[in-house]
Amino acid sequence: MFEIRAKEKAVQRALLVGAYIQADKKAEAQSLLEELEELVDTLGIPIISRELISYRENHARYLIGAGKAQEIVDRSKELECDVLIFDNELSPSQQRNWEKLAGVTVADRQEIILDIFGARAQTREARIQVDLARMQYSLPRLTRAWSHLGQQGGGIGAKGEGESQLEQDKRKIRLQIDRLKRELGEVRRARATQRKDRKRAPVPNAAIVGYTNVGKSSLLCRLTGADVLVENKLFATLDTTTHKIALPNKQPLLLTDTVGFIRKLPHQLVEAFKATLEEAALADFLIHVLDASQEEVMEFYNTTMRVLTDLGADTKQMLVVFNKVDKVTDPDMVSALRRHFPDAVFVSVQTGEGMDELVERISEFVGRGTMTVELRLPSTRADLLARLHRDGTVREVQYEEEWTRVVATIPNRALDVFAPFLPQPAAAELANVATE
Repeated sequence: MFEIRAKEKAVQRALLVGAYIQADKKAEAQSLLEELEELVDTLGIPIISRELISYRENHARYLIGAGKAQEIVDRSKELECDVLIFDNELSPSQQRNWEKLAGVTVADRQEIILDIFGARAQTREARIQVDLARMQYSLPRLTRAWSHLGQQGGGIGAKGEGESQLEQDKRKIRLQIDRLKRELGEVRRARATQRKDRKRAPVPNAAIVGYTNVGKSSLLCRLTGADVLVENKLFATLDTTTHKIALPNKQPLLLTDTVGFIRKLPHQLVEAFKATLEEAALADFLIHVLDASQEEVMEFYNTTMRVLTDLGADTKQMLVVFNKVDKVTDPDMVSALRRHFPDAVFVSVQTGEGMDELVERISEFVGRGTMTVELRLPSTRADLLARLHRDGTVREVQYEEEWTRVVATIPNRALDVFAPFLPQPAAAELANVATE
C-alpha cells in the first residue's frame, strides 16, 4: 500500500490529475479534483499542482491516450514531482504502466482513501475492516509492490523450481483475508448481541448519517455534551459512537454517529464497513446532516441516499438537517433548499442557531414511536417502575395497597414487556397499535 510513513520520507511533491470524457461532466470533475486535494491534504502530502484533462475514450494502457499521458509525465518532471495521484480509478496494470512511464510513485483515489482510513481507524472493528479492504485492494497489485517477485524457491526435498515469491505472497495475503473475514464475523456477532441488549432496554435510537465533514460529530457533541473528536478534515471520524441524551420531555434517546460517505467510495470499503453502517439500517429513524454552504449539497445528498439504499435504510423515517447556515453567503441558496426540503431543519452547530427547533423535531420523531398507557403494576415489582423511569416518561403515579397505578409514555417496542399490566380491553387494542 501507499504507506503514510513512507510518504513522509519519500513523497514530498504531488501532482493531482483528474480526467473526464463528457464535456458536461467538467464541473463535476473539477469538484471531485478539489475533493481529492482535501483528501491528499488530510494525509499531509504537499500538493504542487492540479491537472484537469479531457479525453475521448478509455485506453487500456494509461486510461487516457499515450500523447496526453506523456504530457502529464513531462509536466510532473518540470515541477519535480515525486508522486502522481489520479482522481480516476486505475487498474493494477494501468498503475504499473504509469509508474514505468513516469518513473515515480503513482496512486489513485481509492488508495488515498484507504490510507486515510488506515491512519484513522481506532477501534478493533474499524482496524479489521480497513485491513480487509486494504488487503483486497493490494492483492492484484503485488507485482507493483515487490522487487523480488522473480525469485523462486523450494523446500527441502522439493522437486522443480517451487513457488515463485509472487505466488507465496499472494497465498499469504489470501490467508490473511480469510482470517480478517473470520475476525470481522466475530465482531459482527458481538455487535448483534449488543443490539439485542439495546432492544431489551427499549430506548429509541437515531443514527446520524451524511457526507463526510458536514458536522455529524459536532452535532453529536452539541446534543449530548460528549467528548467526541471534531476536526475540519475528511473522515475525521471512522468509528461508530453512541451516546444517550434526555429530550425536554425526559424521554431518553440513543444517538449514533456513523462514518461519513463520499463520492467514488472504494467498493471494498462499502463492503467492509457494512457492519458499521448497519447502525443506520437498524435505527428507529435517521438524522441526515448536510452542509448548506456547499454548492454541491444536492449531489452530496444523492450520494448519501444511494449508499443508504444499498443498505436498505432509505425507507427509514428521516429528519433532514442543514448545518453550517452561518457560512452560507447566498441567501437565495437557503430559500431554494427550503423549497426542496420544506420539512428540513436549518441549524448552525457552531453558533447554536436552530438547535432548539432541532431538539423539538427530534422529540416529535421519537414521539411517533411511543404511546401513553395506564398500567397497574404489582407493588412488589419496583423493577418495572424503575424501568419506566429509565426508558419512558412517567406522567402520574398512584400507590395502592397491592398495586401501583402508573400513567407513562413508553416506546411501542416496550409493549411486550408491559402488556400483562394493561387494563382490559386496552391490552388488545394497544397490541394492534404496536404491530401496525
